[in-house]
Amino acid sequence: MTLQEQELIQACKKGDRKAQNAFYDRYKVKMFGVCMRYASNREEAEDMLLEGFFRVFKDLHQFRNQCPVEAWIRKVMINSALMYLRKNHLKSFNFINIAEVPYLEADDDFGFQQDTKMVIEAIQQLPIGFKTIFNLYAIEGFSHKEIAEKMSISASTSRSQYTRAKIALQKLLSKQKVI
Repeated sequence: MTLQEQELIQACKKGDRKAQNAFYDRYKVKMFGVCMRYASNREEAEDMLLEGFFRVFKDLHQFRNQCPVEAWIRKVMINSALMYLRKNHLKSFNFINIAEVPYLEADDDFGFQQDTKMVIEAIQQLPIGFKTIFNLYAIEGFSHKEIAEKMSISASTSRSQYTRAKIALQKLLSKQKVI
């Protein structure tokens, strides 16, 4: 971490509004991208982003330079997005029964060299359970065991939902002719 970043973090910890604004400006675009993957629309992502940065500033005193600050912020954003989803989508945050979805082979290679915006839009169209597990596993790199703990589900449910999410995403992308 650069000296400039350290000074910015210290100023933010002291409640310096200009420093907090500069900190927000530095990370808002990347963190908005994280939120967009969990949100159903732009407005929801903006809400997640604001709640996430509120938590970042509230908990910044806990940051101990054990990892890059951006990685720490990303973790806070993911947790904030999950809390937002639980709070606002509790009734729709159910997982699809395996028996309800015909089994198809899912290919691990989505050909994501394609238009990123179209891929993100397709991810946003997934059912909330699929979208969340897909993001946590494929994009954020959590293990199925970690996802199970975060989501209060079994690891096998996480694995099956991930497989179903890949299938659904492939179908959406093939309709858009991305893959």
